[in-house]
Amino acid sequence: MKPGDKPSASAAELAERIKKAIFDLEICNSDYDKIMKIVHADQHLDAQEKNLLKQLQDMLANGTIKRVAG
Repeated sequence: MKPGDKPSASAAELAERIKKAIFDLEICNSDYDKIMKIVHADQHLDAQEKNLLKQLQDMLANGTIKRVAG
């Protein structure tokens, strides 16, 4: 993070939800939707959020994390 860059207010909640998906190796559709709402809520995507979201998307794409109903 560059000096002066502050994580957005939603970064901690986003990190918590994505880490849970990584730990569980699955994410339900409603949790995925909540993550996307958090990302777009403050209309600011900081570097930490970008990295977390990329990690989640990569793990969904390669099958490490499964998307399940719910």
